[in-house]
Amino acid sequence: MDTPTVVPFTSPSSALLSRDGCGNGVAASDPAADPACASASAERELARLRARVRELSAELVRAQEAACRHVARELHDGVGAELTATRFALAGVETWLPADAPSQCWAALAVANRSLDAVCAATRHAVAELHAPSLEAGIVGALAQWTGEFAARTQLRTSFVCAADVRLTRLPADAALAVFRVAQEALNNIAKHARAESADVRIETSRRHLTLIVSDDGIGVSRNAHRRSGHFGLSGMKARCAAFDGTLRVTARRAEPQGSSQTRRGADESTGGTLVRARFAWDAMLADARFAGLRAAQS
Repeated sequence: MDTPTVVPFTSPSSALLSRDGCGNGVAASDPAADPACASASAERELARLRARVRELSAELVRAQEAACRHVARELHDGVGAELTATRFALAGVETWLPADAPSQCWAALAVANRSLDAVCAATRHAVAELHAPSLEAGIVGALAQWTGEFAARTQLRTSFVCAADVRLTRLPADAALAVFRVAQEALNNIAKHARAESADVRIETSRRHLTLIVSDDGIGVSRNAHRRSGHFGLSGMKARCAAFDGTLRVTARRAEPQGSSQTRRGADESTGGTLVRARFAWDAMLADARFAGLRAAQS
């Protein structure tokens, strides 16, 4: 007598079914069976990737600030001490040098002292630039003070205009520092490379973004300048923007032909030079402040 054998049977239609991202049964061979669910899944993945970019950019910014603090300490403690020792040595040479020493000796000593003064001034400036600014007066006060000092140091006509937006007073320290550092780097690039006579700094705000605009009337930027290697300052500016879900755009300002009847659309489009637009998302910038408020309310 034969023993009956039970063979499990799976329906072909059920084998082709799987669970989609929304938990619904869909045909495995038809990924577009539910376009709405596919779109929601893509949006979730895009949000995850954006969050990861912000996280990595923030880590890069923190590493840059730590490196700045380290270099500032080394300049102040190490190089500063050596410069002080050199100044004492030169003072000793000037004291011991006979009155009837050749004029060439006195001239060489004067050159050495002037060079030392220049190096000391450059070192003090570098240490000040590397240290994080005081943000007790907020980003508006910090930028107003720094642009004034920049104008006095470089002799460039420099203006600073800021939108009246109460959210600027609520910026957390890391967000305010990001805006400050981008403006600082942009202005320093103008002083070093632009051969400009004037520089303008503006902060504009909209419902979703804070936009920092730095422009000059110098020689402009070439189209492939951002592709050249070694632009660490530009990379740092991009990372500071990306850390707050923002973007950085550096373009050449195009001069309008003389006699043009085109309507002027702002100072940044009327003459040649370089235009830097750094955009930061308010949601990302104020997130830490909101979390801090929630923690304070819960405690």
